[in-house]
Amino acid sequence: MEKKIKICAVASIGGHWVQLLRIARPLEKDFNIIYLSTHSKCATMVEGHKFYQIKDFSRWDCYKLIPEIFHTLRILRKESPDAVISTGAAPGLITLFAAKLLGIKTIWIDSIANAEHISFSGKIASKFVSRIYTQWEDLAGNKVIYAGNIFG
Repeated sequence: MEKKIKICAVASIGGHWVQLLRIARPLEKDFNIIYLSTHSKCATMVEGHKFYQIKDFSRWDCYKLIPEIFHTLRILRKESPDAVISTGAAPGLITLFAAKLLGIKTIWIDSIANAEHISFSGKIASKFVSRIYTQWEDLAGNKVIYAGNIFG
């Protein structure tokens, strides 16, 4: 029996999490998906799949970044995913950075809410991720790929 590709799907609670679920749910039949998010109640939305809670933070309390990068490195070493995808925000960005350090493929999908420009986290992600996607055709170009949106 062939081993399923393992994908780590990570997002902060709220709109980022909702978008991630819309993207990851259809993948569950073909891939082994593990989830990471910033609130324990997200685990109830992905029952039957591994779930890890990570700390929430933003650029306003970025001192939390250092311990969280080590936390996500431990999770990624334990799970050994083939790829990590994130719709944001800062905790997703840090998880992608940790994955990149481990040589794991990384995918950033910028939030559909960012209709006029790529998000601040998306701009940072574009410097190191394997792929970056926008959900707005007008924002594609210069490494940013448009492949549709979660409502299309």
